[in-house]
Amino acid sequence: MDIKQLYYFCTIVEEGQITKAAARLHMAQPPLSQQLKQLENELDVVLFERQGRKLLLTDSGKSLYENAQKILADLEDIKTKVKEMNAGIRGKLSIGVSKTCFSYLPERIQYFRAEYPEVHFHIIEGDTAYISDLLVNRSIEVAITRFPIEQENIEMKVFKSEPYILIIPKTWKHLVSNKTKIALKEIKQLPLMLLHRIHGAGQFEIITNAFKDQQLNPNIILECPDVSILFLLVNSEIGATIVPKGAIKNQSYDNIHIIEIEDANIHSESGVIWLKDRHLSKCTQLFIDSFV
Repeated sequence: MDIKQLYYFCTIVEEGQITKAAARLHMAQPPLSQQLKQLENELDVVLFERQGRKLLLTDSGKSLYENAQKILADLEDIKTKVKEMNAGIRGKLSIGVSKTCFSYLPERIQYFRAEYPEVHFHIIEGDTAYISDLLVNRSIEVAITRFPIEQENIEMKVFKSEPYILIIPKTWKHLVSNKTKIALKEIKQLPLMLLHRIHGAGQFEIITNAFKDQQLNPNIILECPDVSILFLLVNSEIGATIVPKGAIKNQSYDNIHIIEIEDANIHSESGVIWLKDRHLSKCTQLFIDSFV
């Protein structure tokens, strides 16, 4: 077994077909099939089961794929580390970011563009659950996101916490007597649209628990993992929302009004996260260190 065979095997897994994998690898199908057969013979196992034209992993195949991914990722880390010994700060910095944390990005990217002009950025957006999965799968090196985070093998640098705020259409200001601060018991009557992760606990549970603590039943009409969709719906007078204060920073909508929540001690925490025990490139480490 060698690295090339493992790379071929992982490509077949990801494409689901020998034909597609061969096309991606820019090689003919018969040699790729032969490499797979050699691998199975050496390990004395069956790695795939056929379901029509689709290849499905056996239990042995799943085990090999998980370990092969780690080996290939470690190999890439070694390559990066060796290249950096005699190189300046350059290369690609893959960053995951939650939309509620977008406001943290511009300043950091401006700083890097000034200090390290040869660094290229690759930005991927998603909610905390999705971003965490990308980090664990090594699709990104670092991320800026909201807490809590379920994965245990994550390192983090926590930012200063921020309060939650109520956002309503400006045309609804009369419904709250033009107040600049409001209590939860006054919010419960409004049609609420809340952030809700694709999976796992997060902002939704923090907000709903605040209502439960005061024995209030909020009028939740919509749940969504994308804060920009919530802002658009508020702007269109569909409902109101409750989000971390930083989520609205640098956002521009004509029909949005912000109100502080005065009687709920709920705060949102966010931060920069990275995978524990993974070698970090120089530019990744500098990016993390830039958050004081």
